[in-house]
Amino acid sequence: MNQQLDNEEIIRERRRQKMREMQRQKQKQMQMRKAIRTYAPLVGGFLILCIIIFIGYKIFRKTFGLDQYKENKTEIEQTDNNVADETVSLQVANGEDDSIDETGQKAEFPTENKAQKVYNAKITEDTMQPGEDVISKHAILIDLDNDTILAQRDASAIINPASMTKILTVLVAAENIGEENLEDTFTITIDITDYSYRNDCSNVGFDVGETVTVRDLLYGTILPSGGDAALGLATYVAGSQEAFVTMMNDKLEELGLSKTAHFTNCIGLYDEEHYCTVYDMAMILEAALDNELCREVLSAHTYTTSETQQHPEGITISNWFLRRIEDKDTGGEVVCGKTGYVVQSGNCAASYGIDNAGKRYICVTADSTSSWRCIYDHVALYKQFSTGNDSEDLPEEQ
Repeated sequence: MNQQLDNEEIIRERRRQKMREMQRQKQKQMQMRKAIRTYAPLVGGFLILCIIIFIGYKIFRKTFGLDQYKENKTEIEQTDNNVADETVSLQVANGEDDSIDETGQKAEFPTENKAQKVYNAKITEDTMQPGEDVISKHAILIDLDNDTILAQRDASAIINPASMTKILTVLVAAENIGEENLEDTFTITIDITDYSYRNDCSNVGFDVGETVTVRDLLYGTILPSGGDAALGLATYVAGSQEAFVTMMNDKLEELGLSKTAHFTNCIGLYDEEHYCTVYDMAMILEAALDNELCREVLSAHTYTTSETQQHPEGITISNWFLRRIEDKDTGGEVVCGKTGYVVQSGNCAASYGIDNAGKRYICVTADSTSSWRCIYDHVALYKQFSTGNDSEDLPEEQ
């Protein structure tokens, strides 16, 4: 009997313990719910505040253009007029000066460099604004015989040079390739074709495993603006695109342009850190013109690549900028040219022309509305300043 009572007491004690444990669990749940009710509004408010700050920050960056170009890259150092041999201040003789940047300071063209030849162009009292028939938002026309700026529009603004980049690509390559190396061969790899495909590049059309010459790569980089050729050229010269880009930036420093120009790829793909001004591109083109091989490539209207197993008759490629502008009345002849396009910089082009009196010019424009309009902008600038020619109405955009 006693044993039975003891067993019942044990059972009742276990039930009491279980009840106490359930009560403790219930109390914990109630405390948790109370904490949630207390702090949930605070946490929610904090998250909402973070979202508002983030959205405000993105709007701020977009408003001031920080997502496209870093602000610290858009400020160009101001110097005194007595050091004009180091920088060329943007001014407009007619009193309309669009070279004042967003900070209210005057932008200037850098000219200090380590190269044997100093590449620069100076403003004069005759420097003008391009006419209304020039649609491009950024433009510069330089008289190479006098190293003077004949016309400019927002020429110190930071832009993405798009495929005009390839002028520097070919220049750096040409300076590191001897005449005896032009018939060296290079085999196109799948990494090259994949890179071009992923980045939606223009291409020559080389196949994986196709063995082409270095000369093919040079012409393929410029005429059809081939991403496959440019990447192959960079790899041939430096072993990799990364190493070649270092050489490109070294060249920019040598030319005295590193304060306002910096490249991250050899093709011209958009990148926030890939930038220059139209003035910089004009100086790059002038340096390229002084290289015989670059000048030859930049002036070719058509070229047929080597015969290969994949292309027994070669690939015929064209510089469509030169072919489309050759029958336009520019008051002379446009000898060299390279176009470019990315959404962020619109249609761009850099060209070299000689007028009927033998005067030499470089013209660079950016952010036009179409490839044809870009051509007509160059036509208008050449025609306006070519010796012995009066400006005429241009044909409508096609």
